[in-house]
Formats: sequence, C-alpha cells, structure tokens
Amino acid sequence: MGKSTQPLLKRCKALGINPVVMGYGKESKRNQKETRKKMSEYGLQLNEKQKVKFIYGLLEKQFSRYYEQAARKQGVTGELLLQILESRLDNVVFRLCFAKTRAEARQLVSHGHITVNGKKVDIASYQVKVGDVIAVKEKSKNTAGVKLILAKNGNRAVPGWLEIDRDNYSGKVVALATKADIDFAVKENLIVEYYSK
Repeated sequence: MGKSTQPLLKRCKALGINPVVMGYGKESKRNQKETRKKMSEYGLQLNEKQKVKFIYGLLEKQFSRYYEQAARKQGVTGELLLQILESRLDNVVFRLCFAKTRAEARQLVSHGHITVNGKKVDIASYQVKVGDVIAVKEKSKNTAGVKLILAKNGNRAVPGWLEIDRDNYSGKVVALATKADIDFAVKENLIVEYYSK
C-alpha cells in the first residue's frame, strides 16, 4: 500500500478537512474561514475526491473500484459510494470507538484482533452487512496494547446505524449508513461528476 509522507495536519489543511474527522484533536468552537483562491470546476471535483479518499485512507485504484461498484447499483451513485465506504470493516471499527483513527482501526483488523459474527476477519476492506456483529477477539481484549487502545477511545458518539455494547467491546450493524450519518461535509455529486467525464 502506498504511504503518504506528508504531515497529516498539513494534508488536512490543504484539503479543507477538520482534523477531528480523522480522529485527531478536539472540536473547535471557533469557525475556521477558508481563505482559498478560486478553483476551477475540475479543481473542485478533484479536491472533493481527494478529500474523501484521504479520509478513508484509500489508494486511487481502490477508490475508483468503489465508484464503479456504486455506479453499477440502482440508486443515487454518490450516496451509494459513501455507503460502501462507511461499510468497510476498518471504518466500522473506527465508528464503534474501538480505535482513535481509521489507520489504527485498519491495524487492529489486519493484525487479527477483530471478529465478524464470531469469525476472525483480517481484511480491512471487508464489507459489513446489516445484522453483522463486530467484536474485539476475546484473546485480544487481554493484550496490553489492545487494552490501552480500547480504554482511551470509548467516549466518542456512535452513529445511529450501529449499536454498541461498550462492556463487551462489540457492536452490531442495524442499518446501512446514509448521507445523514456522515460526520463531515461532503459534496458527493462532485465526485460523480469527476468520474463521469
């Protein structure tokens, strides 16, 4: 997997993302005004795609594959794309507060600490479905590193499409995510326009 060496906060600023979305820092009450020069239509579309790609920690090839998958389904392509991205196992682990960031969640998954319906799944891109139960493996709950991660991440709000059992470090997918569940500003129509060219 390609690795970006650019500092995270610098990348957030360049893409106009609040670092809180990435799991860093605290929500600021102060409004941050964007002082950007005027961008072309293509520039806005590209920026929106890069922003979403960066938030979910994906490479270009993965992201375009998800777009093609969303375009083949019936419904609004942009919203289906966001739904597919939210249904990734690493994102669900992040949303359930088992990790501080999506990168940390991806590491928990790839190291085999997460189960789906009682079976170990170590593929971060695994697509969860309604009714799936995601949990931290019993053996992993006693590991010092995992214990520390779980202890410091339990106070974030969990979206309505997930149910959480904080005592047992498990959660259930009760519905698929909708655009209203996304906690950052996204203009998915610009991404659709970008790929429609």
